[in-house]
Amino acid sequence: MFVGRERELNKLNQMYAGDNFEFAVVYGRRRVGKTTLIREFMKDKPGYYYMSIEGAMKENLAGLSRVFLSSEASLQEAFEFRDYDAMLRHIDVLAGKGERLIVAIDEYPYLAASYPAISSMLQSHIDNCWKDSRLFFLLCGSSMSFMEEQVLSYKSPLYGRRTAQFKVQPFTFFEARQMLSGFQREEQAVLYGVTGGIPEYLSHIQGNLSVHENIAQLFFEESGRLFEEPLNLMKQELREPMTYHSIISAIAGGASRLNEIATKTGLESSDCSNQLVSLISLGIVKKETPVTEPETSRRTIYRLADSMYLFWYRFVRPNTSGIIRGAGPQIYEALVLPGLNDFMGQIFEEICIQYLFQPSVYVGLPFPAGKIGRWWGSNPRTKRQEEIDLMAVCEDQALFGECKWRNEKTDAGTVKRLLERGELFAYQRKQFLVFSKSGFSKEAVDVSETCNNIRLVKFEEMVS
Repeated sequence: MFVGRERELNKLNQMYAGDNFEFAVVYGRRRVGKTTLIREFMKDKPGYYYMSIEGAMKENLAGLSRVFLSSEASLQEAFEFRDYDAMLRHIDVLAGKGERLIVAIDEYPYLAASYPAISSMLQSHIDNCWKDSRLFFLLCGSSMSFMEEQVLSYKSPLYGRRTAQFKVQPFTFFEARQMLSGFQREEQAVLYGVTGGIPEYLSHIQGNLSVHENIAQLFFEESGRLFEEPLNLMKQELREPMTYHSIISAIAGGASRLNEIATKTGLESSDCSNQLVSLISLGIVKKETPVTEPETSRRTIYRLADSMYLFWYRFVRPNTSGIIRGAGPQIYEALVLPGLNDFMGQIFEEICIQYLFQPSVYVGLPFPAGKIGRWWGSNPRTKRQEEIDLMAVCEDQALFGECKWRNEKTDAGTVKRLLERGELFAYQRKQFLVFSKSGFSKEAVDVSETCNNIRLVKFEEMVS
């Protein structure tokens, strides 16, 4: 069953409905559903699809030959293109027939690695033949650094030829819920958190098992689908992944500043910084500054952008030996369950931001919030560090938010503290939002009713 991706699919179909040459670039991290999107788009449309392999030049050329020539009745099955130029000239002929035709090459970085000249050759054929045809050409790749640097950047021979690009993101919580319809809303949030919203991982959730049975089976059994997933992904993306594992473990364990991460890993700050750049390019780590400051601010912290990595490095990696020895259920019961609410705190912050960008909610915000992020800084009155879970600013207006994923109701103290933190800023108009998994105490409701600029939002309201 195809789920989500309505915007991407609608845009691709809108492009297909035209008569011009189109060159779409689709990229995103592994397992995010790029291939599923492409195949759904190509369904019931004439075209050719090839999944490149990590191999030698001749292997990919043979594979492309099978894709393009298997339907040619006049050619023997064993026939192969002599070289890539012959293959591209064959596409020239197809494009010259004037029909709408899709040619999709998946995992393009593998093809380009096996034959580096292919990008320049594609540029030549686009410029000299395809741009005046009705061909719909599509390149897809999982190596985000390659796709951004070797296909999309100005250094690439293909620069300026694309007519659209799609960076396929993990599902939001609200999209992931479509794959988790058999679970309660809080269970859906937990399953979203441990899978990071990756469609392929969500597809392994079994409706006949409880949420905890699913997590234990996926992560805490040696044969579990996600037991070694981050290890496998890192081996595919990085040449020497061991020090990267140490950096991710340090961040998952609470280190957030460069010097803290370097100290925990024993790396020089410069080496640590370079490796963090690589992890950011892979979408595993994100760099944050307080939302009121420019991205060049020195008040930088690092967090894990992928919540599946956060879960795995916090709970699975430290207990690998025990899981291999068959103690996974006990480890889950003793170590994971007590820490699940704390783990979900960061996930809930992201869910709240996603909620604010829901179209029906966004139109009701006090101003168009282009960026919603976190804030941290010093309170000059109390001389202590303060944090605000989510904040947005527009000229003289500001939005402040607090997010609580707890089993007990959120109390009046939480509401008052958010109001007090808002006093650190001199914006003319201020709006406050408090989100709570378990609702609010009567006292918290009473405090909110004394202010006309604060709103209490229950999780059940967010998913209704």
